[in-house]
Amino acid sequence: MEKPKRKTVAPATRDGSNAKHRPRPAKRRLRYTAQEVGEIFRRFAVQRPEPKGELEHVNAFTLLVAVVLSAQSTDAGVNKARRALFAAADTPAKMLDLGEATIGEYIRTIGLWRAKAKNVIALSQMLIRDFAGQVPRDRDALTKLPGVGRKTANVVLNMAFGQPTMAVDTHIFRLGNRLGLAPGKTPEEVEQGLLRVIPPEYMRHAHHWLILHGRYVCKARRPECERCVIADICKAAVKTNAIPAPLLEIGPEAEAAAV
Repeated sequence: MEKPKRKTVAPATRDGSNAKHRPRPAKRRLRYTAQEVGEIFRRFAVQRPEPKGELEHVNAFTLLVAVVLSAQSTDAGVNKARRALFAAADTPAKMLDLGEATIGEYIRTIGLWRAKAKNVIALSQMLIRDFAGQVPRDRDALTKLPGVGRKTANVVLNMAFGQPTMAVDTHIFRLGNRLGLAPGKTPEEVEQGLLRVIPPEYMRHAHHWLILHGRYVCKARRPECERCVIADICKAAVKTNAIPAPLLEIGPEAEAAAV
C-alpha cells in the first residue's frame, strides 16, 4: 500500500509567521550615486553658506514656542503674531504670568490659536517643573512636551543647539519623494532616508537648504527648474526643462537672487 505523501510546511520564523508566505521587503533602488548626492549638497552650500530659518526668535524657548505656533500656519504669519508676544514673555515663567487668555489674544491671527495657547501654557509649566525652566537638548524629552512632535523637536535641536537633525516638513517630504533622494510614505521614512544619504559634512545645514529649495525653487505646483542649481543632476520624473545648472557665485547678491 502506497504511503500518503507528506505535505511540506515552510519553517516558521521567530515571530511565528510562515516564511513561505511572508512578503519580502521591497528593495529601493537609489536614484543617485554618493558622488551625485555630495555634489547636490556642495552646490547648496555654495548657494547659501549660512542658511537661516525664517521663524524669528530670541532664545531656545521662544524658538520652541514659535515652532509650536507654526503648525498649519505660515512662518510669516507666526512672525507677525509672535513679535508682541515674545516682547511680553520670553521665558516659561513670564509666559505663565501672561496666562492662556492673554496669549490667545496675541496669537488670534494664527490658525488653531486656542489649542496652541493651551499648549504654550502646558509646555511652559512642564519646562519649569521638570527641566528647571530650560529647553532640553534631547529629542525624547522634547517630544514629551505638549504640542511638540518629532518635527518640532528636530527643528529646535538643529536651530537652537546645532545638532545635525532632519526636520521633515511638507517641502522636505515633497523633495525627498520628487527628487528621489529619500522616497518614503511617511515623514519619518523620508527623514531616515535623508540621514543615510546626505554626507556628514553637510548635515548641519541640510534641513534649511532643502526647505528653502522646496519653498522658493522646487515648488509644489510647478518646479522652477530654470532657476535650479542642481537642474543637471536632478532625476525627478517631473521637470519643467532640462537645462544645465547655472554657474554659482558666492556672495550675498547670489543668495538674494536665489530666493
